[in-house]
Amino acid sequence: MKRLALLVFALAVAAAASAVLLAVGATTGASAAPSALPTLTIAMNGTTVTVGGTLQSGAVSVVSTVTGEAQGEPTLFALKSGATAAEAFAALAAHHGDLNYLDPYGALTFDAYAPKGTSSVQTVLMPGNYVALDTASGSATPPYTQFTVTAAAQPATLPAPGGTIWAIEFGFRGSAKLHDGELVRFKNAGFLVHMIDWIGVKNLATANRVKALLRAGKDNQAGRLASGFGTFAGPLSRGGLQQLVIHEKPGVYVLACFMNTQDGREHTQLGMERTIRIVK
Repeated sequence: MKRLALLVFALAVAAAASAVLLAVGATTGASAAPSALPTLTIAMNGTTVTVGGTLQSGAVSVVSTVTGEAQGEPTLFALKSGATAAEAFAALAAHHGDLNYLDPYGALTFDAYAPKGTSSVQTVLMPGNYVALDTASGSATPPYTQFTVTAAAQPATLPAPGGTIWAIEFGFRGSAKLHDGELVRFKNAGFLVHMIDWIGVKNLATANRVKALLRAGKDNQAGRLASGFGTFAGPLSRGGLQQLVIHEKPGVYVLACFMNTQDGREHTQLGMERTIRIVK
């Protein structure tokens, strides 16, 4: 148990460090996504994580309930057959929190930001053993629990999204225009772990300036030009996906991935940013 707690802590530190640009009014991309899908519930209060609902494979609505903290971050790590959480997080701790070293043992399949109260984000679960964590808890050892997903006789499928954005090495593809109130799918189609953060800016000229500063490694200067900052999808392994109804106000946004390469550079320094518009 001591070893597992150490490894879980390392995972949380890596996820938090890679997600932070600077405090510029961060908000969440998670929001209600009504559907008739089976429900996986995750309750977080800053000290515990409890998983319930339909623990079967297929598409699900992950309904997060957050109390006792301003914001939660439900994260699902799917273990490969025969692997243990202790092995996975030991590899992570041995490689300075590099999430890519989790690959031999499993995958980060889901990572959403959940505001206080109840919110919903859709994903797909495969049969197997999982670790569920609240990586936004702020505690030295983040709350976590383990659970098992069984194979459904007739797995549910995700509803078709109105837009899709996916991350690759090293950029973003898919919809260049999204709509406020639209169901959007976010997916990692690359080989490395990626995140899909957003930075609000006042116009296209500012977006270009922000992208240039990010490529130069000048995150603080880029942040001073931002009108807001948030996340559509936290760190996801290859194939990880989630979809949600977005409620960001219409305007210009820069998508960015702040994961680090092995030589210490952020993915933004390799060109992993993209300008999109959100309209009514």
